[in-house]
Amino acid sequence: MIRRAALATAVAVLVGGCAPTVSGTATWPGARLDRALLTAADFPPGVRYQRIEKEPGTADGAGGPPPMLSKPEGCTDGLTKDIAATAQRGPGSAAEYVAAYNGARMVITVLTWPLDLGRLAVTAERCASFETFFAPSDPGIPMTTTRLQTDRADALVYEQTMHLSGADSTVYFSFENIGATAVFGIAFPTRDPSIPVAGTLPQTFLDTVARQAERAAAA
Repeated sequence: MIRRAALATAVAVLVGGCAPTVSGTATWPGARLDRALLTAADFPPGVRYQRIEKEPGTADGAGGPPPMLSKPEGCTDGLTKDIAATAQRGPGSAAEYVAAYNGARMVITVLTWPLDLGRLAVTAERCASFETFFAPSDPGIPMTTTRLQTDRADALVYEQTMHLSGADSTVYFSFENIGATAVFGIAFPTRDPSIPVAGTLPQTFLDTVARQAERAAAA
């Protein structure tokens, strides 16, 4: 129960905090952004696909839980803050969707501005090994952040694992710039037998972000 609560809190902060607000009527670059996005037709039948629409003016992470404490400080929401620090706002600045398989749930965001990959890499290295806490008096939960080598050499792909009582839980991140735009994704294991299409991590996630990057480059 503790492991599930900790993982749910960490994932909610990351998903909520990294989603730039999208509002208004789609114009350029909004129309181009829509063309750059994968749609339900790009996934196998049965995969649950849903566009995420934000309320105009909603702040990053609004309504989500606060970040858990960590040692070193700021590791539970460090990647979130790195993205927010350079985020652009307004209509057509970003678009986001969820693609869910039985075994993998992904949130993919396409941005009309580049990510600071150097800053993200520094944070990931600083938080390669850290502890997270619900409260200062709690025993620390060990976590690790490890870069994965992929076919897309310019992409930063990480697995972040929570280690507790031998039951590891891992989420995956991908950050990539494509010219003046960028693709950011997060994936975490979610079993849902009602979805007829199976997904495995990290491969399903890597395949999806690669296809998304190619679509964004061609838009």
